[in-house]
Amino acid sequence: MKFFIDNIFLIAVVLVSGGALLFPMLTQRGKRANPADVTLLINRSKATIVDVREAKDFALGHLPDAKNIPFAEFDQRIGELDKFKSKTMVVVCQTGGMRASTAASKLTKAGFTDVVTLDGGIAAWKKANLPLAKPAQAKPSLAKTPAKPQAK
Repeated sequence: MKFFIDNIFLIAVVLVSGGALLFPMLTQRGKRANPADVTLLINRSKATIVDVREAKDFALGHLPDAKNIPFAEFDQRIGELDKFKSKTMVVVCQTGGMRASTAASKLTKAGFTDVVTLDGGIAAWKKANLPLAKPAQAKPSLAKTPAKPQAK
């Protein structure tokens, strides 16, 4: 008992710091899935992927067949997803943090039946060495171009 009384401030610091570390994990609601689980969802149930990153980040690489709705525009564009209400929705952001969790909770409130966030986001997907799609780039033409006349 004397130990607790003599070290009350140290014990308080330990409890507060422990609570601060646990708080983010306890406040994230909804279903979360690791990259391997998301791969199974995509392959088995034909899940719809919603990427809430900005368009420039989306262009650098995204999950195959993902739909990009930037988080800043999410409230206005959520209606674009109505036809997928009965399918599994996988919400993706860069790190699988608050943006994906917030977007997932908005989808749930809008009546989507099965919403999952990618735990760790695109960063975890890359770390698992899973493929990222990039926008199609123009392929060089195979047709021969006429030779330019040379000046004499």
